[in-house]
Amino acid sequence: MESRGKIVVILGPTSAGKSAVAIRLAQKFDGEIVSVDSRQIYRGMDVGTGKVTTEEQVGIKHWMLDIVSPRTNFSVAQFKKKADKAIVDILKRGKLPILCGGTGFWIDAVVDNIVYPEVAPNWELRKKLETKSTEELFAKLKKLDARRAENIDAKNKVRLIRAIEICKALGKVPQPISINSFKHSRPYAFLKIGINPGKEKLHAKIKKRLDQRWKDGMLAEVQKLHKSGLSWKKIQSFGLGYFWIPKYLRAEITLAELYERVYLAEKDYAKRQMTWFQKDPRIKWIKKYKDMEKTVSDFIKIAP
Repeated sequence: MESRGKIVVILGPTSAGKSAVAIRLAQKFDGEIVSVDSRQIYRGMDVGTGKVTTEEQVGIKHWMLDIVSPRTNFSVAQFKKKADKAIVDILKRGKLPILCGGTGFWIDAVVDNIVYPEVAPNWELRKKLETKSTEELFAKLKKLDARRAENIDAKNKVRLIRAIEICKALGKVPQPISINSFKHSRPYAFLKIGINPGKEKLHAKIKKRLDQRWKDGMLAEVQKLHKSGLSWKKIQSFGLGYFWIPKYLRAEITLAELYERVYLAEKDYAKRQMTWFQKDPRIKWIKKYKDMEKTVSDFIKIAP
C-alpha cells in the first residue's frame, strides 16, 4: 500500500500571524510553503496584500506568490492545478508541504480535491451585472448561494460577477465533497491548524498591520499599479484597501476617511473568513506555537 503524503495547513483570518507560524514550522520540519491567498498571486501587489518579504521568508521556499499579472483573471481552478503541482514537487523531494492562507474557498479546493467544471464567460450576463453595485451583486449572490457569499470579498466586483455567472450556469458554485469521503479522493493526509487570537486581539493586529502598510507605501503601490496601465476599475476589483485607495487618490474621500474605511473592510473580511472556517470540524484551533509544533510532530509520526 502506497504511503500517503502528509500536508499541513495553517489557516485563519487576516493579520492573525499565519505566515510567521508557517515559516517557523517549515524551519522545524524541513518544509516548504504553498501560499493560499487569492491576492498574493499577483505581481506588484505586495504591500496591500501583506505579502511575506524575501527577508521574512528566511530562505524557506514559497510557492504561489507573484505567479500572474494583476491584469489576469485567475480562477480557483487555475490556482488548484498549480498548487497541486507544487505539492507533488515538494513531496517528491521529501519535504513537508505547508499550505498557508486565509482564502477558505481556495484552501478547500486543494484539500478536498474539488474538480471545477469549466464555465465559459457569459458576456451578455456580465454586461448586465456590470451595471449593478457591489452591494446589489452581493445580495444577489447570497440569494443564489449563501455559502459562497460567506467567504467572498463583498467589495470585489469581478469575483462577485464570476460567482453569479457560475451559479447561473450550474445552480450554485461547486461545493467541497463530503468531509467523510474527502480522505479517499487523493493520496494525502491533511492536518488543518487554525489561528484565531480572539476578536479584540485580532482587531488590534489588523490595525497594527494596517499602520505598517501605511508606512511601507500602500498608497504609493496603488499609484504605481495605475501608472503601469492598470485601470482604477481593475484595481478596485481586488477589494479591501485596493477598493478604497483609488477613491482617495481621486479626491473622493479624505485620508482619515480612507484609513477608517480600509480598517473596517479588513475587520469585516476577517469576520467572513471566520464564518467560513468555523463550519469545518477538521480544523484544530490552537493558540500556542509550542502546541502547534507538537501537533504537527505527532501528525507526521502517525502511520498512513
